[in-house]
Amino acid sequence: MLIKLYPENPNERTVREIARILENGGIIAYPTDTVYAFGCSISCPKAIEKLAILRGKNRKFFSIVCRDLSHIADYARVDNQMFRLLKHNLPGGFTFILPASSKTSEKVLEGRKTVGIRVPDNSIALAIVGELGVPIVTTSVKDDDLTIEYTTDPELIHERYTSLDAVVDGGYGDNYASTIVDCTDSEPEIIRPGRSELKH
Repeated sequence: MLIKLYPENPNERTVREIARILENGGIIAYPTDTVYAFGCSISCPKAIEKLAILRGKNRKFFSIVCRDLSHIADYARVDNQMFRLLKHNLPGGFTFILPASSKTSEKVLEGRKTVGIRVPDNSIALAIVGELGVPIVTTSVKDDDLTIEYTTDPELIHERYTSLDAVVDGGYGDNYASTIVDCTDSEPEIIRPGRSELKH
């Protein structure tokens, strides 16, 4: 199912429809402020297992998409200094690696004690996660093409990944991934430069 949403004003009824798909254990592809991503609800363990198969064995760990800073504090441990850093940079094209809280599903952590957190600067992604009420477990839509690393055309994603319950068409995506910032030590460390520059 290909579902069109306009970033300028995501239709509330359509957003509710997408959130219901996720609540019922569905997997979607959706736009972020960087690349398109696969996602499912953190509350659906079986969907996370399916997402792991879709991602493949050689891919990176999952991240979770939260709606705002207060949402992050439920799933990661954030001190005052870290809160200020997040506040300066989110919403934005970052994945912050933080110590995970006990509320984060073991299926997301996959044996780690840290979790990658995103609050994308994308009205569609934020509307969906806001309506869902819990984070979206997420992984980038990678491309096997060596020239283009990420698939940016939602119609192409829809054609290629027939097992998805929905593809949210928010227009062409970007081909630059998020900047990954490791915040588990005393000083934040950029471990993958990406779309955005970190503000301190």
